[in-house]
Amino acid sequence: MSSATIKKIIPCKKEQLIEMVLDIEKYPEFVPWCIEGKLYDKIDNNDVLTFKGDLKVGKSILNETFSSHVSYYKEKDKIIVSNLEGPLKHLKNEWNFKEINNTTQLEFFIDFELKNPILNGIMKKSFEIGLNKIAKSFEERAIKLFK
Repeated sequence: MSSATIKKIIPCKKEQLIEMVLDIEKYPEFVPWCIEGKLYDKIDNNDVLTFKGDLKVGKSILNETFSSHVSYYKEKDKIIVSNLEGPLKHLKNEWNFKEINNTTQLEFFIDFELKNPILNGIMKKSFEIGLNKIAKSFEERAIKLFK
């Protein structure tokens, strides 16, 4: 399995960043390797928003679709993503948001394993580089939209 935690201060309000992270249909506009984002079965209760999300990632004909269950816990300012279908054997992903002086401290945790052991070995070697590139894309998008 590959896992990592990234902590960043993003120059925008917490609510703005949460809304941006939940808007997976816009991911192809700024997330590297993301070709398509779809949202299904959205249920918005008082304290929890849940939906199924599909992300198609890759390059041209070499792509895979990851289906996930997304839960946004409004009181805790936390998003939890878990794997439903696709090339992942395991996925746990958490986004934690904390507003500090009109900026947001974002803590992002991911732990995953691919079903294919060969691809899993390749991913482990380039995991940190790819994760940092994706994290930077979220930060740059927030700055572009909200600063």
